[in-house]
Amino acid sequence: MDGQSSEGLETCCCIVGGGPAGIMLGFLLARSGVQVTVLEKHADFLRDFRGDTIHPSTLELMHELGILEEFLKRPHNEVREITAQIGGETFPIGDFTHLPTRCKFLAFMPQWDFLNFIVEQTRSLPRFQLRMETEVTGLIEDAGRVKGVRARTRAGEIEVRADLVVGADGRHSVVRRSAGLAVDDLGAPMDVLWMRVSRRPGDPQQSLGNVDAGGILIMIERGDYWQCGLVIRKGGIDEIKGKGLAAFQERLVRFAPVLAGRVSELASWDQIKLLTVTVDRLRKWHRPGLLCIGDSAHAMSPIGGVGINLAIQDAVAASNILAARLLVGTVDEACLIAVERRRTMPTRLTQRVQLFIQKRVITRVLDASKPVKIPAIFRLMRRMPVLRRIPARIVGMGFRPEHVKSEWARG
Repeated sequence: MDGQSSEGLETCCCIVGGGPAGIMLGFLLARSGVQVTVLEKHADFLRDFRGDTIHPSTLELMHELGILEEFLKRPHNEVREITAQIGGETFPIGDFTHLPTRCKFLAFMPQWDFLNFIVEQTRSLPRFQLRMETEVTGLIEDAGRVKGVRARTRAGEIEVRADLVVGADGRHSVVRRSAGLAVDDLGAPMDVLWMRVSRRPGDPQQSLGNVDAGGILIMIERGDYWQCGLVIRKGGIDEIKGKGLAAFQERLVRFAPVLAGRVSELASWDQIKLLTVTVDRLRKWHRPGLLCIGDSAHAMSPIGGVGINLAIQDAVAASNILAARLLVGTVDEACLIAVERRRTMPTRLTQRVQLFIQKRVITRVLDASKPVKIPAIFRLMRRMPVLRRIPARIVGMGFRPEHVKSEWARG
């Protein structure tokens, strides 16, 4: 995993980015016998406030791969119902207990633990290589076809040549920018401020969404602390900082009185991280020799925490379609088109739902100066529990859940 000299490397598939999409695709391809090299620019996976939701569809994939039982031994929290608190009233809005999966819950686990777990599963796979501290700086092209990447390591510049390059390097993808792939920005009216506040005995036993005029506070139960996300107006961070940290602390308590007496733990703005929300997608996910998946192909809103789910589903679809072709060196553009076509529908539908919620709910809440009126659908969900299954299905499984091809399942 350490840097090598500039003599260059060769591999069958070079995956740029060690996030959920890249690591999962590398794992699946290596299991099928494909030589894979994953390049990750950081020295480890430890990044605060990355998405940490493991969806029922992902847990189902782990069952198909025979690693679910071992995975669930890792520390995690299980959420079987999503609730929202509006104006002091609590409303159940998502019930996962009826999903047609073995795990009828959302699992919350730090993303670095999830990624480290998947990497551990690759240790018995001789065709998998993960190179940390390897930052891709550009593409190698020949006659209009992508042939590999150039990267910077601690030991100097290297070239990695490959039959296929996969961009899985996130919403600020170097790969998609270097490839000149056109992207459509679909817009987002909000940003999110993430922070940690201690959790105490007597606190609620489940994750919550607290809605009131001017913002939304998300509270994710993480053992001995709450991972809190305050949804604010797009670009509103300077105004918030201008009012001072004490005013910000008071604002948190207005949203969640349970936090009174402990918001002083947030003693510096350095403890509060800004997530600039982007919703976009590529017009075309591929070029000859190149494919983008996950956030590189479609950045998702944090609504529902579904970005990780979409990224992993992309990886499974790509592996199912490309593995056999990579083994014989016959990956043509038709194969890449097939991956894009397979994943376009669930991507567009998911983003359509997110944009609807942004416009009809989040924008109105952020612009409100008076207590938020409780939507009729929330009261209906409280009276008719069956309706809670619909958002649970969309969040927990998505519009087209993928499954590992039987010949690759369970090793």
